[in-house]
Amino acid sequence: MTTNPFLVSAQQLGAEIGRPGLSIVDASWYLPAQRRFAHPEYIAGHVPGAVFFDQDAVVDTASDLPHTLPSPAVFAQAAGALGIRRTDTIVVYDGLGLFSAPRVWWMLRTFGAKDVRILDGGFPAWVASGLPVETGEPDPTPARFEATFDAGAVATLDEMRAIVAGGSRQIADARPAARFHGEAPEPRPGVRGGHMPGAHSLPASDLSEDGRLKAPEALERLFVQAGIDLDAPVVTSCGSGVTAAAINFALASLHKSDVKLYDGSWTEWGSRPDTPVEGGPAKPGT
Repeated sequence: MTTNPFLVSAQQLGAEIGRPGLSIVDASWYLPAQRRFAHPEYIAGHVPGAVFFDQDAVVDTASDLPHTLPSPAVFAQAAGALGIRRTDTIVVYDGLGLFSAPRVWWMLRTFGAKDVRILDGGFPAWVASGLPVETGEPDPTPARFEATFDAGAVATLDEMRAIVAGGSRQIADARPAARFHGEAPEPRPGVRGGHMPGAHSLPASDLSEDGRLKAPEALERLFVQAGIDLDAPVVTSCGSGVTAAAINFALASLHKSDVKLYDGSWTEWGSRPDTPVEGGPAKPGT
C-alpha cells in the first residue's frame, strides 16, 4: 500500500476498475535503442479499460522538435477522443514501471487535470499481481476535456537563457550521466554533447528501483548528492522532455511545487549554435 498521493498500487487500481469517473491511460513510449514498440505491446495486453496515449502524436506538429507540447485545443481534442475528462481520476502507467508515464502525468496536470496518479510499478507490477489483462483496440466513448494551460509549469528557450545566465533556478538534467558529461554521443544528429552551464546531473533512472519510485528518504538523498537544494526553485530537462518529467514527479512526491519543465530540453539547447554548452561534470557548488 502506498501513501504517496500521486501513486496508486495495482491492488488499489484493480479494485476500482469500471468505476465511473476513472480513466486509465497507457503512456508507454520507448527509445529506439530499447527495441520495444509501445502500441503493438498495448494491443497485445493492457490494463482493462486503459486507452493508449501516443506521445509521438499528441504534440505541436508545427515544431521541428520532438514531443513539443501541443496547444490546449489540440490536447483537449486528443484527450477527449480517448474518453478522458479533466475532472476524472486519471491513472497513468507505462511498460517499464516509471519511464514515460510521468510525462503524460505532467501533461495532464499542465492542461488542467487535478487528480492524476501513476500506477506504482507500471504494467509489470499489474501483471506480477496476477490481475486481468485486456487485449485489442478499445472504442472509448468520446468525452469533453476542458483544457486550461498552466504556463508556469513550462520553461521556454528564452527563460532557459535567463536561468543559465542568472541562476534563478537550479537545472536538473535527467539524461544518463555519460551524455550529461559529454562522454557519450547524443542519439539525435546535430546535437552537441555536454550540458547547460551550472546544470546538475540527476539521471531519471536513479529515481526508481524495479520500476517503482524510490522512498522519500532515498529521493531526498539523491537530490542532495546531485547538489540540488529542495528549498530552491528547479527546472528540469532531458533529451526531448519525456524523462525530465520523472524528476518533476519525484519532486511533487516530496511536496515541492516550484518546478518547471524545459519542454525543448537538450534537443533544442544542444542543437543551437548560440547556446552555451559545458562538457564534463558540473562545477562544485553550482
